[in-house]
Amino acid sequence: MTGAPTTVRSVYVHAPFCARRCTYCDFAVTVRRTGDVEGWLRALRAEWSSIEREGLFEAAESLDTLYVGGGTPSLLGPTAMEGLRDIVGRDRVTDSMLEWTAEANPESLTEEVAAGWAAAGVNRVSLGVQSFDDEALRWMGRLHGPEGPARAVAAARAAGISNISVDLIFGLPAGVGRSWADDLDGALALDVPHVSLYGLTVESGTPLGRAVREGREIPVDEDRYREEFLLACERLCEAGYEHYEVSNFARPGAEARHNAVYWKGLPYLGLGNGAHSYAPPVRRWNTRSWERYRDRVAAGQSPEDSREVVSGEAAALEGAWLGLRTRDGIPTPPRGSKEESLASQWLAEGLAVVEGGRLRLTPEGWLLLDALAVDWVGG
Repeated sequence: MTGAPTTVRSVYVHAPFCARRCTYCDFAVTVRRTGDVEGWLRALRAEWSSIEREGLFEAAESLDTLYVGGGTPSLLGPTAMEGLRDIVGRDRVTDSMLEWTAEANPESLTEEVAAGWAAAGVNRVSLGVQSFDDEALRWMGRLHGPEGPARAVAAARAAGISNISVDLIFGLPAGVGRSWADDLDGALALDVPHVSLYGLTVESGTPLGRAVREGREIPVDEDRYREEFLLACERLCEAGYEHYEVSNFARPGAEARHNAVYWKGLPYLGLGNGAHSYAPPVRRWNTRSWERYRDRVAAGQSPEDSREVVSGEAAALEGAWLGLRTRDGIPTPPRGSKEESLASQWLAEGLAVVEGGRLRLTPEGWLLLDALAVDWVGG
């Protein structure tokens, strides 16, 4: 390696363990009833040492954000975050402005786990609710019932963690008898500062993907997908949430700062199997298999699976896509440019607005984000 290491102020840590794989899940997870907390911490410690030896990344003396995702981090129990804090460095996670998020499922975020997390320094919880409907939860393979989210939110608040986000999935197959409006009511009743929405996607290697190929499931049609997304936008904004990114809604000041690092193209470090790291213009990612990752770092080897250089047309497309996905948007194009003509078309069709010298998409535009970003770069 030549040159100075890239200083990172944001770290993502992957916790791969899940008690059950959901029907739609294509994430880098491994199924087991309880998380292997000792094995997980041992592997992360080994990877951290490897990164320090390699010299490509250097963690700042004080981190801005730390995000533990999964998988199901709450399956690791109450002591896991304290162990992670020791690996990353206690001094790096003591700043009062640090955003330390950990993901949880309602059934495993107990009062004991929440208290252990809070004692370690976790101050934000992202709760995988997905639905409040019994039938939908069973179809997804989720383990919590309709009352699980409220219990988990209460546990987090009892531990002093009030910065809570809940995830919901829309666009379920029509055969799943779920009322999307009722699920939105359920999320609003929790009175949390942040809500994330994810449209269901059919990945080929998942149980859902196989069911679709075999004709046992029919994916939601575009009209219903659009209607559910727009209904959520309307309901959440009426309730005081700001639609600050295509999938994310927050009350003022509760926006997810860690995710903003990705959207702004800033450097970040990823630890764990399947985790990505970015030292512009190089993006790299670890092997997805937990077992392969664990064995590699135990042997003193790099867990890196591959890397890419983000430059040229790919960098332009990524920049447009990332910019258009947030409420900040992108700079308005110069007069007389091809981009100005395209922007005018978007404005006329209600896909975008111009505010403060920035072009940003409306909810209708966000539904077409991928295609619009390609048009922008190719225009």
